[in-house]
Amino acid sequence: MVDVTQIKEHAEVVGADGVHVGTVDHVDGDRIKLTKNDSPSTEDGQGQKHHYLPIGLVAEIEGDTVRLSATGQNAVDMFEEAE
Repeated sequence: MVDVTQIKEHAEVVGADGVHVGTVDHVDGDRIKLTKNDSPSTEDGQGQKHHYLPIGLVAEIEGDTVRLSATGQNAVDMFEEAE
């Protein structure tokens, strides 16, 4: 189990395959909230949105990098949108 208190604001989140997934905004309970900067505009014309990833996906924390146990694409597929 990783120590989630080591997850820093603005840390890079990468998949197990090294693919960039996002940038940490902050930890929100049992989820990581990602910044809007990496979020594409949605199909309905709405702007960028915050996305969340479950803390359980974190495999390790290496300085300013949060490495997930899932590949980059699998992690993106698991995004939860802000309400």
